[in-house]
Order: sequence, then structure tokens, then C-alpha cells
Amino acid sequence: MAMRDSFNEINITPLTDIFLVLLIIMMVIAPLLDQQGLNLTVPDVVKQEDLKDSKLITVLVTNDNKYVINNEEISEDNLENTIKDMIPNNPDGLVIQSEPDSVHGAVVKLMDKARNAGVKNVSVIEG
Repeated sequence: MAMRDSFNEINITPLTDIFLVLLIIMMVIAPLLDQQGLNLTVPDVVKQEDLKDSKLITVLVTNDNKYVINNEEISEDNLENTIKDMIPNNPDGLVIQSEPDSVHGAVVKLMDKARNAGVKNVSVIEG
């Protein structure tokens, strides 16, 4: 009976030390995990006259998320090939003009297709 009385309390000090060390490690590592995201370069403010002189591809993203190039609607499947065909005549880059009610995802898809087509400079204008 004397043996059973000696085990009635557990020393939790080492367990507490381990948890405090793990908590400190997580507090140090957690801010580093939030560094992912898109690397975007913010475009400079461009005057309307400068756009007319340069050779840019202008794509309009409409309120119903359709893509329009030169007043012609382009399907999402043909978008990359159309942009790729236009690059030799318009080497300055691509301007995305989004209407106010267009969905952000449609603009991001267009940016992705433009990058895959080989466009180096992409600017976004709202309006």
C-alpha cells in the first residue's frame, strides 16, 4: 500500500516546458508562413494620349464577364491564341479595361492567359 501512495501526483513541469517551447516556435514561424501571394508590379499612371500612340492590345472585360478585343467578342478558349497572334503587331503589352460589375476572377483569368501567351507588360484600367 505504501507504493501506491507515492504515485498519486504527476510532475507536469517538464510537460509545461515543452509546450512553452513549442508555443514560442509556432509564434516565430507563423508570420513567415503568410508571405505567399502574387508578385504584382503596380502600373504607372498612363495618360489617354499615350495609349493611342503605343502599340497595345486592349481587352475589355464586360459586366457579364465576356472578353472583347477590337469590338469583337472572344471566347475564353480562344483568348490565349488570339492574344498570341496579336503580339507581333502590338509589342508594347496588354491593357485590361474592366467594367465596374465584372468579376475579379475573369480579370485574373485574362492576366493568366496573357502571361501564357507571352505578354510581358499587363496594365489594368477600370472604367
